[in-house]
Amino acid sequence: MVGEVLDRSSSYAGGVKLEQELRRIARSVDLAAIGFCSADPFPEVEQSLRRAVESGRSGSLGFTFRDPTTASDPSASFPWAESLVVVGHSYLADAGRSAEVNGSGVGRVARFATGDNYVPLRRGLDILREALVAAGHRAEVLCDDNRLVDRAAAVRAGVGWWGKSAMVLAPAVGPWMLLGSIVTDAMLSHDRPMRRDCGSCQACIPACPTGAIIAPGVVDARRCLAAIAQSPGSVPIEFRSAMQNRFYGCDECLTACPPGERLAAASFEDSSGVDLVEVLASADRPLRRRFAHFYVPRNEARFLRRNAIVALGNAASFEFTGVLAGMLGHPDPLLRSHAAWALGRGRDPRALGALRAAALTETNADVVEEIERALADAPLGTLA
Repeated sequence: MVGEVLDRSSSYAGGVKLEQELRRIARSVDLAAIGFCSADPFPEVEQSLRRAVESGRSGSLGFTFRDPTTASDPSASFPWAESLVVVGHSYLADAGRSAEVNGSGVGRVARFATGDNYVPLRRGLDILREALVAAGHRAEVLCDDNRLVDRAAAVRAGVGWWGKSAMVLAPAVGPWMLLGSIVTDAMLSHDRPMRRDCGSCQACIPACPTGAIIAPGVVDARRCLAAIAQSPGSVPIEFRSAMQNRFYGCDECLTACPPGERLAAASFEDSSGVDLVEVLASADRPLRRRFAHFYVPRNEARFLRRNAIVALGNAASFEFTGVLAGMLGHPDPLLRSHAAWALGRGRDPRALGALRAAALTETNADVVEEIERALADAPLGTLA
């Protein structure tokens, strides 16, 4: 594969620096940014991760929160590490926008997840790794990997700067960028971190529907809709309405970010989204296969259905009463409980009848509680 882009006529021994060749390759595979930095530990990042875990702000997220020491020290996994090659891939042009209008039975998906947008990033990283190996160096790709906080590496390598949303922002693309790194024993020259920040701009903070950005650069995952959509268990009842028709992810802090506005305005628009009723009707295997690139616990279809039920409940449409009432008989109590909540959102008298019927036979305590709450909170129009 590397032969497609690696210029064999460029001889490292002939004076062409390895960094220059890596930059050339990055441009040839349409990576938005590339930078080099040391593989030294990130002690301040380790402390930040530990504070998030200790305070509970990390919520149910695992990833780098599981082992802050390893995630903040490349040498813990790669004792031979000398440098990091850090790249960014801007995915927005191909991601489009989907189903922003609530109530249609179409679920909204965050743009990074409209397809597996990590594929071109991984492809570029693999080609860069092959170039390093061809030059006689050890090299391993770290992409969406728990062994490295990729945002910290990107800031150190000058790929972008820390935004107040806690995301890495880069010139021209703003936050619309996926990050990846290569750890190598090559002694590369180091780029300087960018001498810029968000200044007085705080657009992302009020844009968050649930106030999850509790301070500049500090996010409470327990309130973040993107984190909630990929967490196990029930969607907290206080955040279900805020989910609107979100099936997976949330882009509000990204779309509010000025550095990415021009790119967002020029991106391809696609209103297809996800058919939520189809999600509920699908068998587990095809559902898991279709959304295999989503981060849901153990790739279980039940969490995809849970999200679909919440989104349909927020639609509050008579059109979906029958589908939601049918979910009251599902074997999974997680889905029955969310269906009870969803039915209680509408004004369809049929929903009230389905809830009353379910109350006569339901034995699961959590579902019973949801049914009782739905009946007590049902809009007056359903009680006629």
